Amino acid sequence: MQLWRAYEALGYGAAKSYRVWYFGDNQDDADGLVALVLAGTKQATASAFWAHESDGEPLPAHGDLSIVTDWAGVAQCLIRTTVVEVVPYNEVTPAFAAIEGEGDRSLAYWKTVHWPYFSREMRRIGRELTERIPVVCHQFELVYPSVSEQP
Repeated sequence: MQLWRAYEALGYGAAKSYRVWYFGDNQDDADGLVALVLAGTKQATASAFWAHESDGEPLPAHGDLSIVTDWAGVAQCLIRTTVVEVVPYNEVTPAFAAIEGEGDRSLAYWKTVHWPYFSREMRRIGRELTERIPVVCHQFELVYPSVSEQP
């Protein structure tokens, strides 16, 4: 992948592996949320634990590298996982909602946009959505390009 080769050419972490993914389940979210990462605003994301389980997808782990793409699959940035916690939906904190960087960064906004997303995910995997569903709270840092390296 071109972004990975550019990253390695700068002398960073050759021979490390990475996963490739995009945010959300639609173009507006995928493109808008990666733009927030590139701006330095978004430093976390949340996903449904049961969706990882259903899809056979491992949870992110500290130190993991991911190439985040836009909806079209074009690589936009490389991030490194810093913290992963699994908590019930109704125990997600205002601090986590703030570093997710979406909307006004409040917990109320976080719940407004995540409830419909988790509803779609639970419907997709045949599970019931409740206030206690386990949520993967994934914090990360932007590795490449850094905000200062962008045009």
